Amino acid sequence: MTSNARGTSFKDVCTGGVLSGNVFTGSMFRGPGPRGWFIGAGLSILLWAWPTWNIVWSVDEPSAWKVAASASLIVFFAAYVFLPQISWRLGVRAGIVFVCILLALNGLMILIIGREALWTWTFLACAIAMTSLPPRTDFFLIVTLSLASFSTQLVTGNGEQALLQAGIILSLGLMMSAFARLIRQTARLREAQTELADAAVAAERSRVARDMHDILGHSLTVIAVKAELAGRMLDTVPGDYPARDRAAAEISAVQDLARGALADVRATVAGYRGVNVLAELAVARTALESAGIDAELPGTVEQVPARLRELFGWVLREGITNVVRHSGAARCRVRLTASSVLVEDDGVGPATGGRSGNGLAGIRERVGAAGGTVSIGPSDLGGFRLAVEV
Repeated sequence: MTSNARGTSFKDVCTGGVLSGNVFTGSMFRGPGPRGWFIGAGLSILLWAWPTWNIVWSVDEPSAWKVAASASLIVFFAAYVFLPQISWRLGVRAGIVFVCILLALNGLMILIIGREALWTWTFLACAIAMTSLPPRTDFFLIVTLSLASFSTQLVTGNGEQALLQAGIILSLGLMMSAFARLIRQTARLREAQTELADAAVAAERSRVARDMHDILGHSLTVIAVKAELAGRMLDTVPGDYPARDRAAAEISAVQDLARGALADVRATVAGYRGVNVLAELAVARTALESAGIDAELPGTVEQVPARLRELFGWVLREGITNVVRHSGAARCRVRLTASSVLVEDDGVGPATGGRSGNGLAGIRERVGAAGGTVSIGPSDLGGFRLAVEV
């Protein structure tokens, strides 16, 4: 099961196309976590809901009541199966809304069927445990649900059943909560492994590019210079000799080949040193730490789409360079979303010389070409702010 550690807003979900495809496709069933949840939930529903279904249709009640009771069972268990999984992709806000929906559906079912439906609180506790919620909220809700079950059964005069059901709700709910935390932690570790692997690849590419530039670039430069020198020395030889002219032509060709190869090496190195937001975030962390600036940086860049990672990398490079060189700041904050990047500090502010030079002009050109906007001005921290929205 994959999980967004930082959560995703409803705006990001709607504009990013999550609701239009990703949540309600096969990707929702990938991984041992989702498959285990759906298999376990399906088997538990068949085991426990079927007897209630038979009771509903065997009692002497109007057909309208039976249809309403059956519909309430179906809707509640459908929400029980799918809403926790969907909440993991939409984030904490969606989890809170979905828990409210589950409580409302369960309350409606109990209102229609009666106390015979109180056993579904065990399912409700498991669904709460598996839903994306703020820390300790699931624990509080599960304990509250267990106490409510115990009190309700005592009021109805069934003390033995009260203790049994409250214990089942508490134990299963807390076990599912621990299971959900384990899955979330595993997902975060996988994300960290992916980012570390990407950072390692970026570092290796930079090393290869640096070595290529240092070794081949230096050698080709020397060859070109020596070829030019040899050509000049030939020009000083008196007389008109065909062999001298042929040698001069060959030396000129060598010089052209060396300069062309040097240009190719530089172009290749530039490609290997391509800018990306992950590598620039790592560089920013090191640069700010070296400058003694307190850095508040995002822990992940997975929310940034691939098409914007190079652009946001350029923005980060320019923004952090300005902070380190010109701000005199003690604190820097970077924010990344799927469509924006923000770099701000608590330094001397936007009037500092050099903050509107060629670097920011280049950022404006790049962002404009991508259809975005650049905002420059005072930050909430009291210093300079560079914000890009695409």
